Amino acid sequence: MFTGIIEEIGRIAAVKNGITSGQLTIAADIIMSDLKIGDSVAVNGACLTVISISKGSFCADVMHETLDRSSLSMLKAGSYVNLERAMAADGRFGGHIVSGHIDGTGRILKIKKDDNAVWYTIGADEKIVHYIVEKGSIAIDGISLTVADVGKTEFSVSVIPHTLSQTTLAGRVVGDIVNLENDVVGKYIEKLILDRTSEAPEQKSRIDKSFLAKHGYLA
Repeated sequence: MFTGIIEEIGRIAAVKNGITSGQLTIAADIIMSDLKIGDSVAVNGACLTVISISKGSFCADVMHETLDRSSLSMLKAGSYVNLERAMAADGRFGGHIVSGHIDGTGRILKIKKDDNAVWYTIGADEKIVHYIVEKGSIAIDGISLTVADVGKTEFSVSVIPHTLSQTTLAGRVVGDIVNLENDVVGKYIEKLILDRTSEAPEQKSRIDKSFLAKHGYLA
């Protein structure tokens, strides 16, 4: 599990493409301090497993599903990426619950300076925007951000200078593709509600007005 608080910006050192999967070698500094083989690292928000470690870099496989749902297939040697190690059990929860499982991608439609902040408007599939709520959380390229406005197929976030300076977002331009992960809480709530309403008749509660009257709860 991650929090969406980026630890550092890494650089793609090498990309190895297979038939349907790939492998990334990523140069980093801060996260290398205690990184081990088998650890999880969010790379632009996508949870990848470390398979090897060299001095100043690590290597991770990228499976077909991840390539299909994310923008990782667009990375090339020299690309910069947001990096975050899995949250330590004794760490501070500065962002929100981020699983590292990308729901899909969005496209930057507009970038607007607003005093000391910058507004990013991002277009996305209606299936993704369905789970986005105003003042709720969204992970963009692994960055935990608060939604400032939401429409039917687009939403906006307002980004403070510190976040811009610590992530790859400052280098993004209109038309760029970004990874999106919805707040998992909303998805769980919806599933529970839908499962409850679609229960078979024999599974539904047998407590009704006649039951309550029979047992003395209704006059």
